[in-house]
Amino acid sequence: MHEGPVFAIVSRAIEVAGVAIIVVGIVIACAQFAQHVVAHRPDAYGELRRALGRSLLLGLELLVAADIVSTVALEPTFESLGVLAILVVIRTFLSWALELETEGRWPWQRRGRAEQHSAPGWVSAGDAAARS
Repeated sequence: MHEGPVFAIVSRAIEVAGVAIIVVGIVIACAQFAQHVVAHRPDAYGELRRALGRSLLLGLELLVAADIVSTVALEPTFESLGVLAILVVIRTFLSWALELETEGRWPWQRRGRAEQHSAPGWVSAGDAAARS
């Protein structure tokens, strides 16, 4: 069996999944936004932006994966690798910009202390010492 058609199908399936996540994420985010507006929540717009950003980030990650599979497995030429490199740079920049918009920090920046220890029931050694 020749692997070319299999990788083409896998690449296309990953692309479809990426686009579907973006579309479903938009629909869900808009529905939640409508609920928040009706409930008069003060940060409805901010929640909409965060939800849209998250679905775009996940969809972009899958689209980059599909590009990598199709370029490496199907067309391993220098020209296709150059196009892949440009696409990955552009999508990585978009992902970083979306991360900054949704989380309020760059991906490489550390989370605040409260965000790092937000798991229920988790107490650091410093917190335990301060409580006793």
